[in-house]
Amino acid sequence: MLALPVLAVQHLAATAWQMGVLTAAESAAFLVIGLPAGAWVDRMRKRRVLVVADLVRAGILLLVVAAAASGHASTPLLYAASIALSVATVFFDVAHQSYVPGLVGLEHVVEGNATLQATGSVAMVAAPALGGWLLRFVSATTLVGANAVAYLVSAAAVSRIRHHEQVADPAARRPLRTEIAEGLRFVVHQPLLRRIVVCTGASNLFGSLGSAVVVIVALRTLGLDEAAFGMVLSASAVGGLLGALVADRVGRLVGQGRIIPVSAALSAPAAALTPLAVVLPVPPQVTLMLGGFTFGVCVVVYNVTQVSYRQRLCPPALLGRMNASVRFLVWGTMPIGGLLGGWLGSTLGPVPTLWVSAAGIALAALPVVLSPLARLRELPLDDASPSPAPPRP
Repeated sequence: MLALPVLAVQHLAATAWQMGVLTAAESAAFLVIGLPAGAWVDRMRKRRVLVVADLVRAGILLLVVAAAASGHASTPLLYAASIALSVATVFFDVAHQSYVPGLVGLEHVVEGNATLQATGSVAMVAAPALGGWLLRFVSATTLVGANAVAYLVSAAAVSRIRHHEQVADPAARRPLRTEIAEGLRFVVHQPLLRRIVVCTGASNLFGSLGSAVVVIVALRTLGLDEAAFGMVLSASAVGGLLGALVADRVGRLVGQGRIIPVSAALSAPAAALTPLAVVLPVPPQVTLMLGGFTFGVCVVVYNVTQVSYRQRLCPPALLGRMNASVRFLVWGTMPIGGLLGGWLGSTLGPVPTLWVSAAGIALAALPVVLSPLARLRELPLDDASPSPAPPRP
């Protein structure tokens, strides 16, 4: 999140359009191979998929380091590396979300997802701040190399899991197109899940639109250095950590159904604080950190709740295809948003583009705000005909 964008902006003088293309490349694989990846993962041992994906990502980043060290770094190289990384990430992400329910059991899936979000957020708290400080002394290329080492550590850790995984009988496999259609049909035929997918996909579209230009605004328009920008990213991660720690408790307090539209709606004003940092009479770093912190809380509470819901809702044999279908629909919008952000940043300017992003995130919340979710305390495991739970005594 820090080293590659800084490498592009500060060392390769990337334009708004080039940053948009880079943002699109980082998630392009979800749009291109997201659906078949789910069917493939359902046929594989998920731990093996996780390990191989980590090793591939480490190798790609080491190639970037070697190219930069030899003076051959370029934006096309970063595009190619980001696309290759996104392919490996598709398989890792689908396998990871399909692997968790079998490891912890459906009765503990909310706590399991919250714990994973919390550990990820702890890393995200420390890494950007440390990375921004280190960029005063070492190059962005060195940080990319450190990230490659982290993937190797991840592969080693996952390989030590001793859980016995049952793989589907190869004789029971059907044509790939049929299996893909099953996963997609499950998602679109669930009324509440369908609304969640529309909200998440639209939010990711406009979030990626803003991500395409936010590094340019922070480093060039607002004049932050790499260390200050690293602190901004860390503030977002602190919010994510808090969101992971309180997601289960807040869901029980507010209602697991109701917390989804509430967290989606509150993320919009948090996103608006990023362009407001340009005009408010306070240090811009403070405004960016507040916006990032609040947005991190909302997004993680939303994600823990909706990911756990769909994991409980889906039959185990369909988990890979269901997760891939959801990722295709909600992350497939991100490369489109990245390209739109690059185009708008080049035509309207980076700051107006951030306002478009914030307005779009507000509109994206409407499918869940104007839905039965706003009246539900408990999320039904049969999503065919949800009805509001009785009021809490």
